[in-house]
Amino acid sequence: MDFSYVVCLDQGLPRPHPSCVAAPSSTYSSTTGSIRGPWGVLTGVQVVATGSYLPPQVVTNADLKALGCDDEWILKRTGIRERRKAAIDVATSDLAREAALGCLRAANCESRELDLIIVCTMTPDYTTPSTACLLQHQLGATCGAMDLNAACSGFMYGLVTGAQFVRSGMCRRVLVVGAEVMSRCIDPTDVKTFPLFGDGAAGVLLGAGDTSQGLLAYNLGSDGSGAALLNAPAGGSREPLTAESLAASRQYMRMEGRPVFKWAVKLVEEAMLGAMERAGVTSDDVAAVVLHQANARILDAAVSDLGFGRDKVIMNLDRYGNTSAASIPLVLDEATRDGRINRGDLVLMCGFGAGLTWGVGLMRW
Repeated sequence: MDFSYVVCLDQGLPRPHPSCVAAPSSTYSSTTGSIRGPWGVLTGVQVVATGSYLPPQVVTNADLKALGCDDEWILKRTGIRERRKAAIDVATSDLAREAALGCLRAANCESRELDLIIVCTMTPDYTTPSTACLLQHQLGATCGAMDLNAACSGFMYGLVTGAQFVRSGMCRRVLVVGAEVMSRCIDPTDVKTFPLFGDGAAGVLLGAGDTSQGLLAYNLGSDGSGAALLNAPAGGSREPLTAESLAASRQYMRMEGRPVFKWAVKLVEEAMLGAMERAGVTSDDVAAVVLHQANARILDAAVSDLGFGRDKVIMNLDRYGNTSAASIPLVLDEATRDGRINRGDLVLMCGFGAGLTWGVGLMRW
């Protein structure tokens, strides 16, 4: 259930707003990769502005040859040609700050007008305090701030969370930023995984919209039975860091590529089809498809049977690689600036990643 509220003026008690009440849920009986949980509707919210920032250092596939990586294999298997890398003295909050400032400038909004900051990341500056608090201080904002970690699905979780605060009337302006320094959490000796990831940040500024705007259908889900497919074994309370774990590189994220690929293809197709069915639209009605930028083969396989024209599926992973929670907002910012996403368009978004987690949303821009 989607717990967004308005105040009953006659009783002063909260009640769910009709546009925010979850639609009847549909449960699939298959195993990992199926869509479970309630589908929701969350209208009356709009993306006021977008912003992004990418570190200036470009790392090409050829640059990775020194690490033992095969540049032709990387391109053929993933579609990635290059990615960005943050300087050693640059942290996630630094990237987030630049993306946030881009949002504020585009909206002609002052930081003091922000009512909430959500930073979606799996690579925080510190275990504590949150990266969002650091960003709040850097921006000079005076609002609440929190981190949200759903890995590569993080932005979709943050988008839904921020939209609920706006729709409930609690907040006028909510900043949602996906920011990652993935180059610090992947083992550089892992030649199959290290080339896939890059660093970057992007975000959206949310505000109230008309009743036609917002998420016409969305679903957030998880399946912890697949946790071992994408995880960093050491560094948490389960396995605190020791000299031995560091020597074994257990602080780095590890990925089982083949099962993750199969799960993602199945999941994305089901999720997008479910969102369109619940909103009563077809692929012809959708102006842009924005998926988590993990692998070109995943994106191609996931949309091949859904009837989307190739021009509708927006990709930039060839230039930036997998930037985890930053990948979807990076595409949104580029596409809005390039005129590929315009006011009134239907935009279908889907994130998927470690957890396993997913988030899908069909949004009227």
